[in-house]
This record gives sequence, structure tokens and C-alpha cells, in this order.
Amino acid sequence: MQFASIEMYLTPQPLADATAKLWSFLRHYLSQAGLTDLPETLDRTLPYDEAWLRSDLLLSQTCGYPFASRLRGKVRLVATPVYDHPGCDGPLMRSFIIVRTGSSLRSLEDLRGTTAAINSPDSNSGSNLFRAAVAPLARDGRFFGRIIETGSHGGSIAAVAEGRADSAAIDCVTYANIRRFDPQHIQGIRIIAETPKGPGLPFITSGDASDGRVLLLRNALGAAISEPSLAATRATLGLAGFAVLSEAEYEPLLSLAGEALPPLRV
Repeated sequence: MQFASIEMYLTPQPLADATAKLWSFLRHYLSQAGLTDLPETLDRTLPYDEAWLRSDLLLSQTCGYPFASRLRGKVRLVATPVYDHPGCDGPLMRSFIIVRTGSSLRSLEDLRGTTAAINSPDSNSGSNLFRAAVAPLARDGRFFGRIIETGSHGGSIAAVAEGRADSAAIDCVTYANIRRFDPQHIQGIRIIAETPKGPGLPFITSGDASDGRVLLLRNALGAAISEPSLAATRATLGLAGFAVLSEAEYEPLLSLAGEALPPLRV
């Protein structure tokens, strides 16, 4: 049985339901094209990052920074989603830097010496783009006074709203999803700045996949964009299309912040 896992945007619940519908369509398309041993449903039991290097991987989605830093040459790029949310620019996306609603912090400079929340040290949107935004303000390679790791964008929002952190960077897709489907979760925070933008979260397949397999997956994703019956599903996901980017287009993520600031970490 081949393996499929799309775990990056599954909360709030409408997103999980829409992702399941997207997979149902993709599965039918691939089956009609002659692929066999396709899973009936997406795997929800394995941590998303453990899916990326499986030898039986058919389709998954990864973050741009892990792809650039440790997955290149080990998996194959399929396509990068194009979302129609504020902050997205074709296959490129940025993060919004947030603080508490009642905070006196108004600018990036105001964040000097404060506590920042990140979801994960290898997150492009929650850590790498955040670092790139404040790197020009660093002094002797330092800017924040303290970094805490929360494990998720939702956790970072909660940390800021509850006062455990002063700021965080939330990717524009996650922010839009929460604003639409769980707005009370962002009532206690506000946006003060945007990060630089970079290529978004790509869909990948196993490193030994043939060119024919990659093309078939791209065709399936393209068909999902033009399928009339998926209009509501695409609207829920904010999905406007897919772009085919090269590995080289992800490489700048490795040096986006230059050498002005060490990687954000606990």
C-alpha cells in the first residue's frame, strides 16, 4: 500500500474535512490513471515529518525550510499550492508578526530584548522568516532576549495572547484559516509587521519516483483545481492553484536572514 499524508493545514475542523475531500478526488483520478494500492484515506497517525522520507511515500506536504535544508535530493517536488489569502503572492507566502492587543509594542524595533515564541526551530514561517525580519536590527548577532518553542502556530498565538511571549510569526495561511473558522482564537492579538516572503509549502513524493509518476501527480492536482464539484472544497482551503517550482527556488530560504542572527531556538 502506498502512503499519503497531508497534515500541514488541518485545523480548524473544516480544513480537515476539505483536505479529506481533496484526497478522495485525487485518489479517484490516480486510480483511473492506473495507479494501484492507493490508500482509501490520508494517514493521520504518523507525525507529519516522519512521512517525508518514507520509501512508499506517494504524496505529502512539507515546510519550505526543511525541504531546502534536509530534504532536497531525498524527495521530489511535485507542486506548490497557490493560496488566495492576504499575505500570499502566487506560490510565495509571508508571515504576520503578532503581539498582544493591549501591548505597547508597535514596531519590530520594539521587540528588542523581548520574548519571542516560535512553533519549531526548523519552521520556515514561524522561525526562519521571523529571523529574516528582525536580522537587520540585530546587534552582535542578538536581538530577542528569550525564545520559547510552542510546537504549533496555534500554540504561539496562545503564548502571545496569554503573556508568556511578547511576539510570534504566524504564516498567512494559518492566520487566514483561524480568522475564518476560529476567530475567537485571535481576539487577543494584533499584527504589527510582516516578514519577507518565500516559496510556500510544497507537495512532495518519494525520491525514487519516476518522472511519469511526478507528472501524473501534478496532473491530478491540476484537475482538482478545475473540477467544478470541488469549488466549495477549494474555497474552504483557500486554494487557487498549484505552481511548479524548482529546487533552486527554495535554496534562498537557507540564507534569507544572512548571518546577522543565529537560528531561533529555545
